[in-house]
Amino acid sequence: MEVVRRWVIISMVLVIVQRGEGQLSEDFYANSCPNVESIVSEAVSTKLSQTFVTIPSTLRLFFHDCFVEGCDASVIIQSPNGDAEKDAQDNLSLAGDGFDTVIKAKQAVEAQCPGVVSCADILALAARDVVVLARGPSWEVELGRRDGLISQASRVAGNLPDPDFNLVQLNTIFARNNLTQFDMIALSGAHTVGFSHCDRFSDRIYSSPIDPTLDPNYAQELRQACPRNVDPSIAINLDPETPRTFDNVYYQNLMAGKGLFTSDQVLETDPNSEATVSDFATNPGNFNAAFITAMRKLGRVGVKTGSEGEIRKDCTTFNS
Repeated sequence: MEVVRRWVIISMVLVIVQRGEGQLSEDFYANSCPNVESIVSEAVSTKLSQTFVTIPSTLRLFFHDCFVEGCDASVIIQSPNGDAEKDAQDNLSLAGDGFDTVIKAKQAVEAQCPGVVSCADILALAARDVVVLARGPSWEVELGRRDGLISQASRVAGNLPDPDFNLVQLNTIFARNNLTQFDMIALSGAHTVGFSHCDRFSDRIYSSPIDPTLDPNYAQELRQACPRNVDPSIAINLDPETPRTFDNVYYQNLMAGKGLFTSDQVLETDPNSEATVSDFATNPGNFNAAFITAMRKLGRVGVKTGSEGEIRKDCTTFNS
């Protein structure tokens, strides 16, 4: 009887492990849509030729998608009532070019492989492709995700990191998604190509005194770019040095007191994370390797497979 009980427990564990990430594979579409990666890559390149915002917006879209319902493209759903995931306060700053990149890529894939490739997988591929196009590292993307069946604004709050988070808060929210502090610091490196609106960090430059963790000259530059009554459409590069290149300069900026968000700069000022920042700032190869590992882990968060989701015909709407 004890042997039977152990076998039942082991079987249950195996079932749990095999759900989701266990069913993803790099060659998932080898037979059903063998050219999917080149189709998506071409669509992403075309979009990038129209605007550089394609790169940071697509990468950020992937992150926001995975951290709410899992990597299931639920963030792309549009609601006539304005109550879909993308309509949540925390997602209003997502640039439209990221959504458009995935939608256009999906249309191109559907033209050759109708009803086969999920929007979730297309977003995962596009996130990799924009990093490569920004001269960052490449990696094999695990595929086989299904598109989610839930997209509600009310389910977003509390699932995404805030720009004023400290290290404990960052680690807590990443740990919920099976990502370590090391993964979190590596994924923060995506800010090497990102941008932000002034209201997300204005408290740091208009506090009295100015946030002491900021380099004083950098703080003054930010005040000039972001006056108190600033146009809300003004965007500031998260990496003031090489904003169009995916590199490790983001970490070098942190070492120089040029982290735009509190949640950026705390990675360098907190002694529990400073060593990793210093290593990434000095060794681009270590950063690239850590980023690849973290992105693959991020891509496994909460994925739906089999009957848990669907293959949307249109990324913006659930199948009827």
